[in-house]
Amino acid sequence: MTTAEPAPSKAALLQALHRSRDEVVALVRGLPPERLEEGRYENGWNGRQILAHIASIEWSYPRLIEIAGTPPAPAGEPPPTRAPKGGNENYNERQVAKRAHLTVAVLLAEFETNRAATIRAVEAADEALFARRIRSAFGVVGPLAAVFDQVAVVHVLGPAHDIAGPEAGPLRS
Repeated sequence: MTTAEPAPSKAALLQALHRSRDEVVALVRGLPPERLEEGRYENGWNGRQILAHIASIEWSYPRLIEIAGTPPAPAGEPPPTRAPKGGNENYNERQVAKRAHLTVAVLLAEFETNRAATIRAVEAADEALFARRIRSAFGVVGPLAAVFDQVAVVHVLGPAHDIAGPEAGPLRS
């Protein structure tokens, strides 16, 4: 999937990463605990499992910067990445299952710790890398800044909205 979104600047990406982190944290902390045990997602995940998904994928975003720093493949293709073993859905299910015993507080702390690492990686990266075309392990292709925005901001806010449910209204992206 090629992202059609325009590539944000590094500064705008950092703002979006901070804002989406704050929105996820506020949303989860603002819900009654029993709400996080309700099924909300298309595969039947409850809010805690959705949070486990968000926390589990967050560690992978700094890797996108490493990918952008590798030489392009022949014919100008984005640097190669490996798809998760067993495919995306299988990977997501395994990661959520590994965290099934964790509390909401622990999952939220994992998300916040990993998001802090993501933000540090973006802050430390050379501005020029954000224009390099990459392909994420989940198949999103485009300039690093646009891919990052799609997978680390939009893809995080979508499931976070699922935790809140439709009555919460749309989250800002």
